[in-house]
Amino acid sequence: MPTLVLLRHGQSEWNLANKFTGWIDVGLTEQGESEARAAGKLLKDEGYAPDVVFTSLQRRAIRTAELVLDVLGVIGTVPIERAWQLNERHYGGLQGLDKKAAVEECGEEQVKLWRRSYATPPPKMSREKWDEQRAEPAYASVSDEDLPWTECLADVVARMLPYWEGTIVPELRKGHRVFVVAHGNSLRALVMHLEALSEDDVVELNIPTGEPLVYDLDDEMLPVGLRGKNEIESRYLRDPEAIRAAAEAVARQTG
Repeated sequence: MPTLVLLRHGQSEWNLANKFTGWIDVGLTEQGESEARAAGKLLKDEGYAPDVVFTSLQRRAIRTAELVLDVLGVIGTVPIERAWQLNERHYGGLQGLDKKAAVEECGEEQVKLWRRSYATPPPKMSREKWDEQRAEPAYASVSDEDLPWTECLADVVARMLPYWEGTIVPELRKGHRVFVVAHGNSLRALVMHLEALSEDDVVELNIPTGEPLVYDLDDEMLPVGLRGKNEIESRYLRDPEAIRAAAEAVARQTG
């Protein structure tokens, strides 16, 4: 039975600063590095080691994966695939803005709509900022059409699912244990697919940083259990109360 482990990167510098990050490539804080190592220890204690790891192109996810693999003692021996399709949601013109300042300027309901709704994107980034993004070597192979100006969660689902089906699922079909180390919104998009969440349900989904989420998958590469009828067999590796508190902390962030 193939196993899928999802892990949101540890706390980033802009998580700490409470800024909209999106595709801005910031690093981990000391706490974020500690969270990544703690995730590695949890996985090691539970006997989970990957056959292959997938990350975004953003260094907060890449660094988290490296720290986890280091704790597991398999760094340098497990293949790591990186893809822009696993990047965080693009926050357009909000990127770099303080979240509380955005609320003061635009109102709490508008910011919540931009941040959490399924189909409402934030304002587009400026042409100058898009051109700076276009010039980044990491995105040289991404077409102008695919390189975003802004994104809602529906856009993340649209770019992530073909990569999931075409690249990650084939590894799972080999019986491999797969780790996906990514971001709050790219993982929300994947969980939405795996658990058949509605657009309304996914708005309330909060994924804490540095907490491994494990799925056992069936032959259709869906979580074991009848979706929509019986409880999905997924689990975080820490105490449920600790996970609930961590998810609530994410929900309390303004933006």
